[in-house]
Amino acid sequence: MKLKRLLAALLALTLALSLAACAKAPASPTDSPSPAPTEGPEPTAAPSAPSDPDAPVIEGLVYESTVPLTYADQFAIYKYEGGYEYIDMVDSDRILIVPEGGTVPAGLDKSVVVLQRPIEHVYLAATSAMALIDSIGAMDSLDFVGSRTWYTESAIKALETGDVIYAGKYNAPDYEMLMNGKCGLAIESTMILHNPDVREKLIEIGIPTIIERSSYEEHPLGRTEWMKVYGALFDREAEAEAMFEAEADKVRELGDFEGTGKTVAFFYVNTSGSVVTYKTDGYVPAMIRLAGGIYALDGLGADDDIKLSSINMSMEQFYADACDADIIIYNCSIVAQLTSIDDLLSLSPVLADFRAVREGNAWCTTESMFQQTDKMGSIIREMNRIFSGTTDGSDLEYMFRLEGAGA
Repeated sequence: MKLKRLLAALLALTLALSLAACAKAPASPTDSPSPAPTEGPEPTAAPSAPSDPDAPVIEGLVYESTVPLTYADQFAIYKYEGGYEYIDMVDSDRILIVPEGGTVPAGLDKSVVVLQRPIEHVYLAATSAMALIDSIGAMDSLDFVGSRTWYTESAIKALETGDVIYAGKYNAPDYEMLMNGKCGLAIESTMILHNPDVREKLIEIGIPTIIERSSYEEHPLGRTEWMKVYGALFDREAEAEAMFEAEADKVRELGDFEGTGKTVAFFYVNTSGSVVTYKTDGYVPAMIRLAGGIYALDGLGADDDIKLSSINMSMEQFYADACDADIIIYNCSIVAQLTSIDDLLSLSPVLADFRAVREGNAWCTTESMFQQTDKMGSIIREMNRIFSGTTDGSDLEYMFRLEGAGA
């Protein structure tokens, strides 16, 4: 019994020593516990491609971006990889600009006007677009024009030197001249809508045709922003952006300007003796308001659904609505130039009873104002100076006081 107890004790001691030795033995590399994870930034998902729900899906093209617009709402410009651009004009043309050497995407809707760069030998029948094209340095893209009367210096010089050629009015272009001159694009105004057969003929002889719609912009700077359309067409987008921002800044600087409280009427008299003035939501009343004035015929045509911004009325009605206006501005960009109060009164003796005439605040625009769509900001600044009484008119470019109207 003693022997068995001794053997059991020795066995227990041996087992205890073995376990102690195992506990002190270093762990093998494979048995080492993994280090605790260190904290770090959460993994981020790859950025998604830019998107615009309004951007057209075009087979074979990858959408890239949309050109930002500040005031214009009558067009949109979408960019696609590889230099492709798509211009979508409201209720009008859709244009795909294909880069030089690029191919036209398959399955493109036949109504889309396809233009391949470089876009050259252009026929410009829309007079309001000339200043926009000139301002971005794209005059060299024009070969033909639809008017002999221009107020843009570059256009006047180009016509004199033969760098551009008169190719007939918008409603009667010289088709043979345009064909022989390899005309690559015709830019028409909305006037062409009254002569649809002309556009059809241009397309029939292989000349792509688009309609300029800047006149449909309600905000005056929206009209100026149309230079971005021509920047896209003629690959001058950086120039268009810079020129537009320069004009927009002139109006933004008036942002904190308190209104002058001056009421203003803007009009002209047509050949039948009727007064042509502007609806309250048109671009001219908007210019007056931006310049710190109050449109004297506020509310006029507010319920009129017709797109035209102008409206005709009798001289009697105009007198009733605007005779007490602090300032009147006669629009000579549409009709013959006036130079004096006598010229104004020759249109209607009733105008002599207008407060603005009696107090020396009758003004007139220059003939060039209608074509100066690239200078809307500058024109608004001049209006502000007239309304605030900080000019006698001698230092203005787009307006002047009628002789005999001042002290």
